Amino acid sequence: MSKDTSTPLISASNLTCIREERLLFDALSFEVHPGNIVQVEGPNGSGKTSLLRILSGLSQPYDGDVKFGDKKISRCREEFQQNLLYFGHLPGVKGEMTAEENLEFNLALHGNDTDKTLAYLANVNLLGFEDSLASHLSAGQHRRIALARLYQSNAPIWILDEPFTAIDKQGVASLENLFSMHAARGGCIILTTHQDLISIESGNVKKITLDYHYDSLLG
Repeated sequence: MSKDTSTPLISASNLTCIREERLLFDALSFEVHPGNIVQVEGPNGSGKTSLLRILSGLSQPYDGDVKFGDKKISRCREEFQQNLLYFGHLPGVKGEMTAEENLEFNLALHGNDTDKTLAYLANVNLLGFEDSLASHLSAGQHRRIALARLYQSNAPIWILDEPFTAIDKQGVASLENLFSMHAARGGCIILTTHQDLISIESGNVKKITLDYHYDSLLG
């Protein structure tokens, strides 16, 4: 993982997003360098998830560009995806598979080693539930199955939408520690969360604040 902090891993230039005839954000520009942890803030409906999906290449902006290094992600999509781990609202857990099978499937799907699946489940306090069908587990446990992928990921760019949802205090502390280690290795993290990052020094967290725009473009 690169530790050259002079070149951004991902950058946004003049991003504009419109959803259902409402302007969410306009002319938004920023750079995210190796070692950066970026917290996207704002009220519900301000465009936080839309921004993360645009940065991940899952949605297109109305205007503006997203770059991976010095290349537009639209022109290096495969390379970009190989360097990205995206975690959305839906954990992508299959109810008919066990916790262990779900994690093995997700790791293999992203080209990661599956030999230490049980160790990764232990990291998210799911050891003892590895043979349980996901349909018998809680929403928080589904979330932890998906989050266990972070402990194996070699992708330098992590884009995480509300990773702490349905996670207990011990799980939050463990994730914050993992985020700090990932940044120290030269990775970057862009995340949304409604809570403060308690165990990460405030000086290490950059913030992007989105405002809610009440007026429709049709108005």
